[in-house]
Amino acid sequence: MIAAQQGTLRPLDGFLVLDFSQFLAGPVAALRLADLGARVIKIERPVIGDIGRGLAFAGARAGADTVSFHAMNRGKQSVAADLKNPDDLAFVRRLVEQADVVVENFRPGVMKRLGLDYDTIRAENPGVVYGSITGYGDDGPWRDRPGQDLLAQSIAGLPWLQADPEPRPVGIAIADHLASCHLAHGITALLLRRLRTGVGGQVQTSLLEAMLDLQFEMLSVRLTEPDAVATRRPRGPHSAHAHLPAPYGVYPTADGYLSIAMNPVPELGALLQIPELVALTDPDSWWDQRSRIETLIADRLRTDSTESWLTVLDAADIWCAPLHTVDELVEHDGFRAIDMVQTLDRAESDGARTTVTTTRLPFRVDGERLWGSGAAPVLGEDTERVRDELAPAREPVGRSIS
Repeated sequence: MIAAQQGTLRPLDGFLVLDFSQFLAGPVAALRLADLGARVIKIERPVIGDIGRGLAFAGARAGADTVSFHAMNRGKQSVAADLKNPDDLAFVRRLVEQADVVVENFRPGVMKRLGLDYDTIRAENPGVVYGSITGYGDDGPWRDRPGQDLLAQSIAGLPWLQADPEPRPVGIAIADHLASCHLAHGITALLLRRLRTGVGGQVQTSLLEAMLDLQFEMLSVRLTEPDAVATRRPRGPHSAHAHLPAPYGVYPTADGYLSIAMNPVPELGALLQIPELVALTDPDSWWDQRSRIETLIADRLRTDSTESWLTVLDAADIWCAPLHTVDELVEHDGFRAIDMVQTLDRAESDGARTTVTTTRLPFRVDGERLWGSGAAPVLGEDTERVRDELAPAREPVGRSIS
């Protein structure tokens, strides 16, 4: 461990994390540790750096890097090191000997070839907590497939679950983000065990495991009662879930969309003044007549605005919500009230200033929100500082001759 930072202590103040990972799942796991107070040193290739510096979500850039890189790597330091160069590798190994945590997300076998795998590091640093994310685990027929979010969603069957009527993946990197949460969770659990017992350890997860865990409800039913999901039930024109009955779905209104969750169809029919729905008192009919029910609801909701229908449905405690566009979301008082936004500023290599507005860690500790400790680093900006502080070159050992 290193000396705790000045000011208000955060839960992981004093812990040193080496982040070898790239792009999303691994860097975001390390980001969560940084937001909790750990000192995170990002090990990057010279010149190129983390591939996330150049892979731009929505094509957006800020200064020398992508906006998404800034968001995923705030509060970290950057060390540029060529792990194929013996001197740089020796420098990194001196850092590893002091690290509390190592994070990596290479394909299986890469870190072992570099001599930076868990077993090798543990021999020099028995208390290390070593966190790894792969695409599909260390064994099995998918082991060496590219570990990318859309591909992991597809192998795990998520687009099939979303089919409407064609398979449709989730439009954000859900496998990466959930895997990052699981890795950060496992790392903090092992740090707690180390504080109690002195024993470090290794935590491993994968994009595939994150996707399977996300679908635990559906998989549990399939594994327990296969006939229940052996064939996906036909969805109605507005269904939001293949395995839930009407009225669960998203419906057009006169000026937008309204989402309606699990509610008794007759009660909803009475509120919306749809006599055909009031008569559907048998819950089995909410499955069997899903398309008809959804069409009747949609036709009725199109006659008035989203806000007008919310007034009616909220008063009756019907589970419903407006469907926001991203612009409507960020301009809403509810978005401002939850206070998720922070603005970070950094100096570029040429002296220019870059400002990025992003989100914060999505929970509070002792009632306090945890804001980032700084912006994302410029590639290699901390190399010499870290070398001088934590890993000065060792003098060659030899015998004196007199």
